Amino acid sequence: MAQVPASIVTRNMADFADETGNVYESVAIISKRANQISVKIKEELNSKLAEFATTVDNLEEVFENREQIEISKYYERMPKPTNLAVEEFLEGKIFYRMPDEEEAE
Repeated sequence: MAQVPASIVTRNMADFADETGNVYESVAIISKRANQISVKIKEELNSKLAEFATTVDNLEEVFENREQIEISKYYERMPKPTNLAVEEFLEGKIFYRMPDEEEAE
């Protein structure tokens, strides 16, 4: 994965319109990709944390697991899905199609 800034970066809106010719279409594409990334990351995190799942209901018996904490911190430090999607879009790594335009042809 390329280095993606974890914080907010000022973007030139014209860069988003270069690919599709319309800023709003570009934002819709980025939004859909961000949702895909978010679902993937959440599933990945849940599967890793499921290994630590316990059936104990008593809070006194639940103990801290250092490995579980490290996994959680790793995912918290990752760039947000929106940032990842924006970088992918600007680098031309997102495949998309416009069904309405395909039907017109």
